[in-house]
Amino acid sequence: MTTKKKVAVIGAGVSGLVTAKTFKEKGHDVTIIERSHDLGGVWELSRSYPDVQTQSPKDLYRYTDKPMPDDYPEWPKGPQVHAYLDSYAADYNLRDHIRFNTSVSEMTRRADGQKGWTLHLVDQAGKESTEDFDFVSVCTGQFSEKNILTHPGQEAFEAQGGQVMHSSEYTDPSIVEGKNVTVLGFSKSATDIAVNAVKSGAKSVTIVYLQSVWRVPYFIGGLINFKRILYIRKQEQMFPSWGLNPMQKFAHVIGKPFVWANWRALEALLTMQLKLKKTGLRPEIKIEDEINCSVPIVTPGLFEMIADGRINCIKGTFKEYEGDSVVLTGGEKVKTDLAILAVGWKLGVPYLPQEYQDKLVEEDGQYRLYRIIANPDLPDMGFVGFNSSFCTVLCADLAANWLVRYADGKLAKQPTEQQMNDNIEQMLHWKRHEKPSAKVYGGLCVAPYHFKHFDELLDDMGAKIRRRNPLAENFTPPDADAYRRFLDSTPDYRVN
Repeated sequence: MTTKKKVAVIGAGVSGLVTAKTFKEKGHDVTIIERSHDLGGVWELSRSYPDVQTQSPKDLYRYTDKPMPDDYPEWPKGPQVHAYLDSYAADYNLRDHIRFNTSVSEMTRRADGQKGWTLHLVDQAGKESTEDFDFVSVCTGQFSEKNILTHPGQEAFEAQGGQVMHSSEYTDPSIVEGKNVTVLGFSKSATDIAVNAVKSGAKSVTIVYLQSVWRVPYFIGGLINFKRILYIRKQEQMFPSWGLNPMQKFAHVIGKPFVWANWRALEALLTMQLKLKKTGLRPEIKIEDEINCSVPIVTPGLFEMIADGRINCIKGTFKEYEGDSVVLTGGEKVKTDLAILAVGWKLGVPYLPQEYQDKLVEEDGQYRLYRIIANPDLPDMGFVGFNSSFCTVLCADLAANWLVRYADGKLAKQPTEQQMNDNIEQMLHWKRHEKPSAKVYGGLCVAPYHFKHFDELLDDMGAKIRRRNPLAENFTPPDADAYRRFLDSTPDYRVN
């Protein structure tokens, strides 16, 4: 018999909502802890920069039991995604389970000797309290804590009227009108903001970047939706993955010349389509060595604006502020009124005791997570939304379904502690020595191995149905409706 648990879900974003819904469906008592005033996580409206939209098409950026509205565009805008998440919460009455404006300052093992954790909570007024939970799911993902950078001279720069902000704070495009804007970073958010600044009347826009990266346009060659190339199982199989048997390894050796030609052709097409030689932004690294969660989608208009000079690109990084300018490491001075730091987010679980953080994260920053969800040395705890990918919502949905069964001891293949540690060591070795690009984001990126990751989760859960017909399975992107059928074929249960 599986008994009812009191479950804390930390975070009310994409991952937290589906985790709360999944634990609640099984009969558990769920509380969602959310530090913001609203749900949505990165899609919460006060955190979204203008013109933000999904990098994944709407049929991939959705839960298995709720499609996005038919009238949404292929790549929904931020307010539309927030409305979708709000509607999902309403479908399952999740808002009643959310404690808004509440932060977790610390978590400790329960003093009463029972399983679970004591959460130390702080509300909006600063009032502190503690509460015991039998199980905790950390659903803050990889975009929770801002990476804040400061450079010499910043205080004087701001005192004379300059502004410095993190990219997540850029929510009002009117602030750039007539100003010299300098963006540090070359991620999707950096280029989105640069393009938006041009459109919003900035006097000048400069992007400062360390190195160019391969970017994928929404339509490759102007014709083919990129999901039909990069999101299919056959393309995924071109990347040597973990746990290959001798025959599979031999197949990769035989197919290596054809795979090489495939990637060179894609590079040539992208170089021509995006004017990478004209702008001097053709990456030096091979595209197949770089494809992971850090490969951004092209912001529409970006390369056209770079080519005609509306956006100036300088290789380097910030050294210091001097007067009304930013001085770069190459010695260039860029006159700046507003510096926007698109420098990402900090990984970590700061409220976890140090002894457990040491068990969770290796010295080189790699996370010790089985299936990117659970650690055998962190009992009564799991992580959803840390398995980042090109189809994040689907990843979170499957992870939540896996985690509730893991917590209840109901996986068809419930792993032992030894099996989990052996698999973690295997994956760490693979990331460090065979697929170095898999180390980005602490090794928490699923891409480009979506199908293999999903296959493992479904196998663990005992799904009786795991594949569509061969043509659809091999040559079309993941299908959320199909994965709902697969999940429905797993053994069902309810807690007492």
